[in-house]
Amino acid sequence: MDFGDEFKGKRVVITGAAGVMGRALVDQFAAAGAEICASDMLTDGLGGFAVAADLTTDHGLDTLLSAVAEEWGAPDVVINNAALYPSAFLLDMEVSDWDRIMDLNVRAPVVLMRGFALQMIDKGVKGNFINISSGAARKMRRTAVTYCTSKTALDRMSKGFALELAEFGIRVNCLEPGFAPGSAVSQLSQEHIDRVTNNIPLGAQTMPEDIGQAALYLASSAAKNVTGTSLAVDGGNSAGVMDVYQDKKHPL
Repeated sequence: MDFGDEFKGKRVVITGAAGVMGRALVDQFAAAGAEICASDMLTDGLGGFAVAADLTTDHGLDTLLSAVAEEWGAPDVVINNAALYPSAFLLDMEVSDWDRIMDLNVRAPVVLMRGFALQMIDKGVKGNFINISSGAARKMRRTAVTYCTSKTALDRMSKGFALELAEFGIRVNCLEPGFAPGSAVSQLSQEHIDRVTNNIPLGAQTMPEDIGQAALYLASSAAKNVTGTSLAVDGGNSAGVMDVYQDKKHPL
């Protein structure tokens, strides 16, 4: 999708920018002409306006908010991408692990949405937020209950912010990647990856560039009337399961 010069000079904050998905978001928004604030725990190799911040701490959150306020006054787009995806049974999980996951996956986006929204309102910016969620917000998974709970909370909070920020012309949406190489799932066996991929209706994994294009759309004027929703970019995986009738094909 060609967005022309729409993003030229737009100021975009991307958290979790050092990961596979984060780097793809940085690259695609930069290629579209946007100015980027890339934030992560470590910012080696990110270049430009990069902010090292631990978003599980108040200090890290304040560092990012203050850096953007000083550099830009307010952002136009904020993509809350930073997250933890642990794999552990609840019986084995320490309370401190639960707290850290919730701090990054839920509390950080909420604090950043509030802080950046106040900057936008102060500067008269009709910006928008894109929160990277997951199909896990819709369906619970064994050994990932904490992650699922965090993404469900993020989805609900996004809708709440969408309702409350609409009067200021600020939009809030979620983006749900599907089964993606380079995330935690890439640590699974190839047999498992192939089995899951074969059960996706379109038969394809979600690539980082798929998410980048979807994020560009949500941040663009083409989506000017889209807020409070979740866009699944998952090859149809959230629509239903294929495995029961996987071998049954249409005669055409």
